Amino acid sequence: MAKGKGSIFFCQECGYESSKWSGQCPACKQWNTFVEEKIDKKTSVSRKEIAAAKPTRLDEISIADEKRIFTEIGELDRVLGGGIVPGSLILVGGDPGIGKSTLLLQTCQKLCGQKISVLYISGEESLQQIKIRADRIGQFTPELELLCETNLEVVRGVISERHPKVVVIDSIQTMFDESVASAPGSVSQVREATGVLMRLAKEQGIAIFVVGHVTKEGVVAGPRVLEHMVDTVLYFEGDRHATYRILRGVKNRFGSTNEIGVFEMRQSGLTEVKNPSEYMLEGKPKGASGSIVACSMEGTRPMLVEIQALVCHSAFGMPRRTAAGTDYNRVNLLMAVLEKAVGVRLSDQDAYINIAGGIRINEPAIDLGLVLAIVSSYKNKPIDESVICFGEVGLSGEVRGVNMAEQRIMEAKKLGFATCILPKVCLKGIQNIKDIRLLGVENVREALDLL
Repeated sequence: MAKGKGSIFFCQECGYESSKWSGQCPACKQWNTFVEEKIDKKTSVSRKEIAAAKPTRLDEISIADEKRIFTEIGELDRVLGGGIVPGSLILVGGDPGIGKSTLLLQTCQKLCGQKISVLYISGEESLQQIKIRADRIGQFTPELELLCETNLEVVRGVISERHPKVVVIDSIQTMFDESVASAPGSVSQVREATGVLMRLAKEQGIAIFVVGHVTKEGVVAGPRVLEHMVDTVLYFEGDRHATYRILRGVKNRFGSTNEIGVFEMRQSGLTEVKNPSEYMLEGKPKGASGSIVACSMEGTRPMLVEIQALVCHSAFGMPRRTAAGTDYNRVNLLMAVLEKAVGVRLSDQDAYINIAGGIRINEPAIDLGLVLAIVSSYKNKPIDESVICFGEVGLSGEVRGVNMAEQRIMEAKKLGFATCILPKVCLKGIQNIKDIRLLGVENVREALDLL
């Protein structure tokens, strides 16, 4: 096939290709996502290359124990599934100023302390800017090398020549390939740069961290295919004006995607929060109605959060409902269950729900906490501060069982709670837990009667 130049339209959300522009993507049904990119038609694969690609039988493949690289940052290792896998491509996304570069530079510091060679490639900051941040974090060993470059061919040549164990690319949107006729950060450039880095990681066994910018919707900028190409996707969440940060695994081919890591931003960088439950419950009001502590599971880690509710009479014909930190539609559903199953009249009440600490939780196990907090605020009756609860609430008002009930109770006991309200079906799998009172309930009405 002869070489030639043309143009094609890409969907920025899913990577769908089309020969003409369309207002709506036929694949992901998103509007106004098509952008035009110039492409080069390349020659077809030769017969020799096809003959050289021989399939391998499954029983001929030997599996060796994967040796992970520990970063010595416990929260990061937890989210990665136990450490960095050599040859993996890891995408780190987050809002501007959230601390992505700080976290990766601290990771480089820990790796260099283990005599692991690290190459930090920056396309946004100068060497002097990186040096200022590094001096704030602490001492670095000579194993860390810095490079300011955006040309993908130069980056590939330096990596192949130096052959470090770990590479950090900050950021993928600044890298460009001269053979692609489009601006840096475009769909074609991001996809080509990610493809080159992925081949480098797999062929040379180098672990590569890639920083990705996010859009105003909170997703990584560029085509959605970017997340499909990498091995691991980590999102750095939290309010940039608050002190805490949450590192969440969205995709991980080498571990669980339910784990989170909690950090606190300080002058010297990010510090691990060993006990997030205690951190989230700081400043809990005493003797206030509409407040209760519930237990949620983030991967294998139980986390206690304070659920706050404010219910007051609506001054207008249509009551207002807001939810911060949880699903708004779920709150409306639970309020409908209270009206139907318990008889609590909420149709003329404004309701404001908040998960204290700024964390967002969508697990159904906090349903019981939401219900009890709403009724407590509606009746203006405080709930005992030593009470904790968890359980999923069904449409008929029943309290359904949740997983890992014993781990939730042990976390509550460790923080000094005296009473736990939980689904009755969960009591069967709990053995020999002392110094905490367990109250099993079958429906919402029983839980309200206990309080």
